[in-house]
Amino acid sequence: MGDLDVMKAKLCLAGASAVGKSSLIRRYVVNEFDDHYTATVGTRVSKKQVSVPVKGEEPVMVNLMVWDIMGQMGFRELLQEQYFQGAQGILAVADITRPETLDDLYVWIDQIDRIAGAIPIVLAVNKADLVASTEEAERAARALANAFNGDFLMTSAKTGANVEKAFTRLATMIAARQIATAAKTP
Repeated sequence: MGDLDVMKAKLCLAGASAVGKSSLIRRYVVNEFDDHYTATVGTRVSKKQVSVPVKGEEPVMVNLMVWDIMGQMGFRELLQEQYFQGAQGILAVADITRPETLDDLYVWIDQIDRIAGAIPIVLAVNKADLVASTEEAERAARALANAFNGDFLMTSAKTGANVEKAFTRLATMIAARQIATAAKTP
């Protein structure tokens, strides 16, 4: 496969304030969780290298640059153009205990489409450990994911449930898209 054996990918998280974007990144990158909430100021970039399976290909190494942004509406309006420019995948995050955060993702994803185009999206409905039943949230998440040709998982940064799977699924989608694009290039 040559040049694509190790690829770079910019992956951005999107979602309202306090949905757990930073906690998901911390759990994924260093496998830690902190109960204390600290709002993200500006943007923060974390890095992780992963090997992902791509259908019909050898596993591919992907150097992920995982971008985190503050979720407050006013600040995100100021930063969104630079933040999403060049993004190759989005982990859209909602908080299962606050259904309005799922609805808010429609606005986020529309903005992302305008800036970065139609890129792979995985929806993480976070804090699944805080509710007994997730049926209603799963129906709403499935509808949102289907509306944007994406995928969704119920996650918990606290317990680690499906966190690795969400990021790996997105990295796989990004790698498959880059390989398909490279194959079309003469």
